[in-house]
Amino acid sequence: MKRPPLLRVFEYEALTTSDPGDGRFLTKVELDKLYEYNDRNNNIFFTGIRNGVKFKSYVGVIQIGGLTIEILPKTDRQIDPEKDEYIKWQKALLDMLNFCHYIKVDSVSEAALEKRHNSILDLYFQLFLNEVSFLLRKGLIKQYRKNSGNLNVVKGRILFNEQIRKNLIHQERMYTEHQVYDNENLYNQILLRALTILSRITSNPNIRDQIHRIKLDFPEIQEIQINKAHFDRLKDNRKTKSYQNALKIAGMIILNYSPDVRSGGEDMLALLFDMNKLWEEYIYRMLQIDTESDYEVSFQNHDNFWENKTIRPDLVLINKVSKKIFVIDTKWKIVDANNPSDDDLKQMFAYNIYWDSGKSILLYPGSDILKEEFGNFHKGRPEGNQCKVGFINVLNIEGKLDRGIGKRILEKLF
Repeated sequence: MKRPPLLRVFEYEALTTSDPGDGRFLTKVELDKLYEYNDRNNNIFFTGIRNGVKFKSYVGVIQIGGLTIEILPKTDRQIDPEKDEYIKWQKALLDMLNFCHYIKVDSVSEAALEKRHNSILDLYFQLFLNEVSFLLRKGLIKQYRKNSGNLNVVKGRILFNEQIRKNLIHQERMYTEHQVYDNENLYNQILLRALTILSRITSNPNIRDQIHRIKLDFPEIQEIQINKAHFDRLKDNRKTKSYQNALKIAGMIILNYSPDVRSGGEDMLALLFDMNKLWEEYIYRMLQIDTESDYEVSFQNHDNFWENKTIRPDLVLINKVSKKIFVIDTKWKIVDANNPSDDDLKQMFAYNIYWDSGKSILLYPGSDILKEEFGNFHKGRPEGNQCKVGFINVLNIEGKLDRGIGKRILEKLF
């Protein structure tokens, strides 16, 4: 069977070089590229298996040559190959990324997404092109920079050593260093580099056409190789504020791009997100939007634990009236009801002691109908030391990301 250009899988699914009959397979070149990429990143994204890979809890999209692999989250062990199931979780992932400000999805209508974009990667490309088009219409920023060269008039200061070396015969010229005010700056060079990468890797004809038209309107500036150090040099100010969205996506494109310089190789771009961190931040934001809540919620807390090691619960809640403290630690994994791992329980025991919390919750994605009750730690706090294994549905009855889970989580504190 001919292989489609887009393969969708759920986390913890596998892809191999063997075709199971539905076209869902990898070529040897693609598999080698995945192995190479995983090795460079301490093997955090997937596990190597015989003639294939098994994905972990990182979700997002990988493009290798003409193949796009979309890795989607899943909150049960049942693997449903139906297309509708993949689409449902793709939309849920996009909604979660949007809500946590990883991507500004609301700038593209759902109708446009359905019509023109096959994958999350195409959506990122489209959002980037929209931002660059907006900046071009507004006018790209200009900055002063130093420029040196031969001029027929004296402008700036004369560089005498260069003047003697280069203009001994042509004394009518002056080799000077002077200031120029133009578009040749790092902000615009980053945008140009991202456009060049997109033109090389995208196979979407609509996106290729837009890149071509944008480059025609782009000023003539020098294209340079960009790395993380260049992004670290960027400074936010009034003039560059409108660049923030474009630079954010450009950074994801440039820093996750792996060109293949070998003959016959495939370029690769990967945009992957740790579902554990995304789940943690999503729950925090869900709790934050409940303006009528009696709780103050703090995120990414930490305290000294042992020597130079720290202890870091995900969420600490303080009741504004009673001042009681509760700890919630989010876990993006599937567990059986009331059967957490020993490591998770030991972690919660330490959180209770350090934050003087009588109750804590291990919060997993799952069905709200699962039985939940606080269990007792036998030591630690004479006045009570408890932990509950809690479950919360990610999707509502319509199959969309549930925006009302904040209140239901707070109800689990009692």
